[in-house]
Amino acid sequence: MKKVDLNIDVKHVTRVEGHGNIKVRVKDGVVEEVLVNIVEAPRFFEAMLRGRRYDEAPHITSRICGICSIGHTTASLRAVEDALDITPSEQTVLLRKLILHGETMQSHLLHVYFLAAPDLLGVDSVFPLVETHKDVVLRALRMKKLSNDLCDLVGGRTTHPVSMAVNGFTKLPDVDDFRAMRDRMKEAVADVEETVALLKSLDLPKFERETEFIALKRSDEYAFYDGQIASTDGKLVDEHEYLSMTNEYAVPHSTAKFAKASRDSYMVGALARVNNNYDLLSPIAKWGAEEMGLKPVCHNPFMNNVAQVVEVAHAVEDGIRIMDELLERGFDDDEDRSVTVKAGRGVAAVEVPRGVLYHDYTIDDDGRITNANCVIPTNQNFANMELDMKALVPQLLDRPEEEIRLMLEMLMRAYDPCISCSVHLLDVAFD
Repeated sequence: MKKVDLNIDVKHVTRVEGHGNIKVRVKDGVVEEVLVNIVEAPRFFEAMLRGRRYDEAPHITSRICGICSIGHTTASLRAVEDALDITPSEQTVLLRKLILHGETMQSHLLHVYFLAAPDLLGVDSVFPLVETHKDVVLRALRMKKLSNDLCDLVGGRTTHPVSMAVNGFTKLPDVDDFRAMRDRMKEAVADVEETVALLKSLDLPKFERETEFIALKRSDEYAFYDGQIASTDGKLVDEHEYLSMTNEYAVPHSTAKFAKASRDSYMVGALARVNNNYDLLSPIAKWGAEEMGLKPVCHNPFMNNVAQVVEVAHAVEDGIRIMDELLERGFDDDEDRSVTVKAGRGVAAVEVPRGVLYHDYTIDDDGRITNANCVIPTNQNFANMELDMKALVPQLLDRPEEEIRLMLEMLMRAYDPCISCSVHLLDVAFD
């Protein structure tokens, strides 16, 4: 292999948390430096919560992310309820699990079809696919609309839900609309199968680096709404002990914190969930995983895209199950939603599309928040991204610069960064 000098500067990697850079320095074929350099100023959401009423927290924190607003709302509600010793009804929990499935579909479909697929199909964006793969684009739009409509039906609107509240819902779905949505979900199974076939036909990069995968885990279901914090390294802790699993720390080249658990880094997200909970996938989801060659424990970060498709299949099938159960039970509009305010601390861990999300609140006797901490999935992935790049770059040094550029972009996109900003993901310049 020839000795290569490279200076790679990625300007403004735009994510849900803000802007950042990636820097890679190679001298005489030796990788000297790989940095995920986050430069965005803090957004101070935790500070915004101090002094606010407990019931304001879900509406404020949903604005942390437009794609994961339902997940933030759910984590916030569960943290408040934990602090106030509230146990929501089974109906409330089922509806929350259902809308989390809707958000999972929203985010994963947007990423797989509109951001990852163009790379794998050899085009720069989704727009050329309208001419060459019209059926694929129409399927993507059809499935995306279904997920948007599901979130709208349960949450009151597609993004930043308004009907989700502490100890219940302010408005329940119309039964006829709910039944019609259930029928649409059943029809979507065919689209799920076609999506599996599409991913199966595409060649993903073959790259592996052994790491730790962390996700929520339950014994009775594929965990999204709640569960213990599990690691593929064997650790299992209660959600209240999340600080022992995140271990956030500062690095000089980033205004965002990094995190580690048993090793120097870990990964959260769809691949981490599948690696920890494969046996609890729904039948169609497990079939999809087998078709696309995903088996635990998989250490290829590019397979996160495949894991997202597997989770879409699970969300559709388990969503149908939940809807059937709710329709059989019938909606109870007269549930007791009363709240008794008291002082306490509450912690909640919820799986959002990009990984485990933690909300931690301390509430005083007046129901006002005195302290808050939120640990975001992307922050937990930064160290793993950086180490993946350090392992990948040496394998690419004998390739053309354009190919190196594409592989770096695909690696970053595999982690599913902010959907609304990822068109600006990597503007790589080789000096």
